[in-house]
Amino acid sequence: MSSGRLLFAGILVSDYEASRPWFERLLGREPSFLASDTEAVWELSEQGWLYVKQDPERAGHAELMIVPEDLDDAVRGAAERGIAPVRHEDYPGGARKIVFRDPDGNEVGFGGGIG
Repeated sequence: MSSGRLLFAGILVSDYEASRPWFERLLGREPSFLASDTEAVWELSEQGWLYVKQDPERAGHAELMIVPEDLDDAVRGAAERGIAPVRHEDYPGGARKIVFRDPDGNEVGFGGGIG
């Protein structure tokens, strides 16, 4: 299999109406578009998309990491919008990961110093 050139990652939630505002505060903006009444999509980069979709039976098991251009700025912005990280991880070589959990327990990390 060749490496992918496009990423379309999803997070399943139990209550879309409650979760969408949380993701708006975490990401600092409204969705790029609404795919349906229970699915919102954010374009994170030219070839990277994140969607949040209601699926109560499978909610709460996602784990993903977003690598923003400026990690400290992204974390500070989330905090200013009322979203606090649950943990900070430091790795050899200066890599860092700041972890957030949505209302269902899905893990969304912001990473930096990678590569």
